[in-house]
Amino acid sequence: MDMKKGILIQETKDGSHTLYNESLDETYHSTHGAVQEANHVFIDNGIKLIDKSDINILEVGFGTGLNAILTNNYAKENSIVINYIGLETIPLGMDLINKLNYLSENKYLSEDEFMNIHKCDWEIPSQINDSFSITKKNIKIQNFQSEHNFDLVYYDAFGPRAQIEMWDRSIFENLFSLINHGGKLVTYCAMGQFKRDLKSVGFVVECVQGPPGKREMTIASKK
Repeated sequence: MDMKKGILIQETKDGSHTLYNESLDETYHSTHGAVQEANHVFIDNGIKLIDKSDINILEVGFGTGLNAILTNNYAKENSIVINYIGLETIPLGMDLINKLNYLSENKYLSEDEFMNIHKCDWEIPSQINDSFSITKKNIKIQNFQSEHNFDLVYYDAFGPRAQIEMWDRSIFENLFSLINHGGKLVTYCAMGQFKRDLKSVGFVVECVQGPPGKREMTIASKK
């Protein structure tokens, strides 16, 4: 394990790293497999469901950048264009990022692009390649405003047990207004109150099989 301001590196069951936040007593990913979970929730049940060639994505919980680099890779493989905004209130230092093993565990990921995603400036758009641009914002979702809408939201905040304020109904009411018709919000969480809140603000909610270690996950659509 390695420590950075109360954050520990842990190896998950698929061999990929996650981080453990001591103050919240919460990991950034499933201990059953970080890459496995990210691919299942955000790629297979997220971006693959959006039938567009130019996609606007909002991620709540940028964290280690794992979802971003996997999305970047998917965009290049499928010749689509991704405009990505990642929100994060606890940006990680490069000394910690450099120790994550996503690149050694996944040879198809570009080291240069992963590092560029992390090294690019916050608050301004950065073009990583022809298929992927990213804007990282150090802001709470409660304070986030956008001039354009999104086709897909990756909701990857810490769970309700650790950060109940991140699962308030008002957040999802605002996100509903920011999602295009035909767009989706996807997340690993499938708690009953959360799903009821999604329905109450207008989403059509579907529970599908979760990644290893979780029975279900949630896909919320704006019709």
